[in-house]
Amino acid sequence: MKKIKYCCRNFRHGSKTVFKSLKQEFPDLKQKKKDCLGNCKLCAKQCMVLIGKTEVVVAPSADALYAKLKHRIG
Repeated sequence: MKKIKYCCRNFRHGSKTVFKSLKQEFPDLKQKKKDCLGNCKLCAKQCMVLIGKTEVVVAPSADALYAKLKHRIG
């Protein structure tokens, strides 16, 4: 899987727990925290991450985002 990028401003929606959980469960997975990913309309409303350079994954809650990412990882 490509690198997962997190917007630090989105951490208030719960993506920080997703970051920490994935880091513990998959220590070899490439993850990066960025100040802003430039998807502010999505980021302001729900949990989101950027996979690679273009693929945006969104979910209404941190648990749903974690489930989506875990399913993608395998």
